[in-house]
Amino acid sequence: MNAFSKGIIVFISTGAFSGYAPVMPGTIGCLAGIVVYLFFSFFSVPVYLLLTIIFVIAAIRISDSAEQIFKKNDPSEVVIDEIAGYLVAMATFGPDWKLITAGFVLFRIFDIVKPYPANRINKDVHGGLGIVLDDVVAGIYANIVLQAVRFFII
Repeated sequence: MNAFSKGIIVFISTGAFSGYAPVMPGTIGCLAGIVVYLFFSFFSVPVYLLLTIIFVIAAIRISDSAEQIFKKNDPSEVVIDEIAGYLVAMATFGPDWKLITAGFVLFRIFDIVKPYPANRINKDVHGGLGIVLDDVVAGIYANIVLQAVRFFII
């Protein structure tokens, strides 16, 4: 892999270098996810879902390459997984700041706590798939809670 390709993978996998934040790189990376979400939110729900699926697949491949570049498993600098998980958390929601904030907080809680099966995936699945899949599960949990909030409260 040439230096240019490595640079592109590092830029994308670190969420435009947000993963280099000295504290809480996952949380800072998730903030970058809000920017991606706002762009995706302009599209219809089916297009949003398609873009999110494509993003998740790309995140898996990019994370796999990033592990090789950083020469460690699940590097903390890689935050594309947080971005992918946040996109899953916000699926079917329009750009409402209350929901964006609630989705951010819920996703980060589920990503940090890693309830089953996210904890199992984090422990047993390696490479790009393992890096991204536990965040997708956290995003699914956050989305379910947000759907319930929307249904029962809003």
